[in-house]
Amino acid sequence: MLEFFSLKETLTASMILFAVIDIIGSVPIIVGLKKKFGKIEAERAAIVAGILMIAFLFIGNTILKLIGVDVNSFAIAGAIVIFVIALEMILGIEIQKNTESKSASIVPIAFPLIAGAGTLTTTLSLRAEYHDINIIIGIIINTIFVYLVLKSANWLEQKLGDGTLQVLQKVFGIILLAISIKLFTANFAQLFSTYVKF
Repeated sequence: MLEFFSLKETLTASMILFAVIDIIGSVPIIVGLKKKFGKIEAERAAIVAGILMIAFLFIGNTILKLIGVDVNSFAIAGAIVIFVIALEMILGIEIQKNTESKSASIVPIAFPLIAGAGTLTTTLSLRAEYHDINIIIGIIINTIFVYLVLKSANWLEQKLGDGTLQVLQKVFGIILLAISIKLFTANFAQLFSTYVKF
């Protein structure tokens, strides 16, 4: 597996996951949860989120085979999900509502805040473009970063401020929008060439 390692692919996968997870944009939510529950178990939340993403990277493909869906089709579906997430970030709207919970570690931080439907869909969609080893390293990098943000959420909110957080959210939203379009067109072209023979 190591022979497929690519620094470029690792960095790209890391940036895509970073934009989808949007842990910086979630700082106000995390601070609110910390005030509500008193403490956030950063280590537990980060580890569970990382395990969920890596597990879905492999199990997700098996599930797809069982239901007869190819990776390219799933990647297109993933691109649409990423597109919606990007619109939420850019326009400041909320399509999927966050549910209340009695815990502030696994639920709702690890799932669905970090490893939610969008992140898991993106993780599997990346398999259509990148090698597994590069995606796994990207997941690990993001898991470490998520842990650091969870540990220093209050400090980050004080230093960045609401205005800066909103700007960062919109910037990453635009990046996600471009990524979703690229993912859609690349996989649609492959599907088109597979099913349409001239």
